[in-house]
Amino acid sequence: MSIWGKVLGGAAGFALGGPLGALLGGVAGHIYDSRRSRPAAEISGGDPTKQVGFTIAVIALGSKLAKADGVVTPDEIRAFRRVFRVPPEETQNVAKVFNLARKSSAGYEPYAKQVAGMFQDSPAVLEELLDCLFQIAKADGEVSEAEVEYLRNVAAIFGFTETDFARIREENMGPDAADPYTVLGVPHDADDEAVKSAYRKLVRENHPDALIAQGMPEDFIEVANDKLAAINAAYDNICAQRGIK
Repeated sequence: MSIWGKVLGGAAGFALGGPLGALLGGVAGHIYDSRRSRPAAEISGGDPTKQVGFTIAVIALGSKLAKADGVVTPDEIRAFRRVFRVPPEETQNVAKVFNLARKSSAGYEPYAKQVAGMFQDSPAVLEELLDCLFQIAKADGEVSEAEVEYLRNVAAIFGFTETDFARIREENMGPDAADPYTVLGVPHDADDEAVKSAYRKLVRENHPDALIAQGMPEDFIEVANDKLAAINAAYDNICAQRGIK
């Protein structure tokens, strides 16, 4: 079932605490009247507290990202809804949540630090969150320098190195323009075994089933599938160049 049943219909009971918990409480109160007679949906699989935390983090960080370049475009809001795979009946409520988070006076750093702590042992899930943010950033057809700097800062809070960020950025800026070696995180002079090893590691870490087991909600499966496709495309490109069978 959709994560929105928990986020919009009674998820405030989860002991998130911190800035994410405060935002969650504000969200629940803001839309309570429209859902008070509707039961909360159950979430299948994974840790529900982490799933709600992941979702609220994308709301908070995505809303701040959308105005990082000084303007929030309709394309960015549509991308936000697409990343979330929002059910039609929840579209208006999700728009309220996004705008509530966007107008908050809180900065993005506390949200990023809290979710980083929640998933400190699951860097692949944090990387998936960054992928979601990239989807929002490039929704209007251009990722501004301010947005790139924002994403770089969030990545650093998550514990990613500059090399990690270069790989994540390359994966998200389009497979046609991407350097396949950067996507796999290996140098151009890496031998075939190193390329294969890096590829297998990325596939293992970024498989949607593995991510869901670590706390990523199923609602984000399309973003996870896109990432896996970019990794596969990069490996296929290198194999074609080198004649690897």
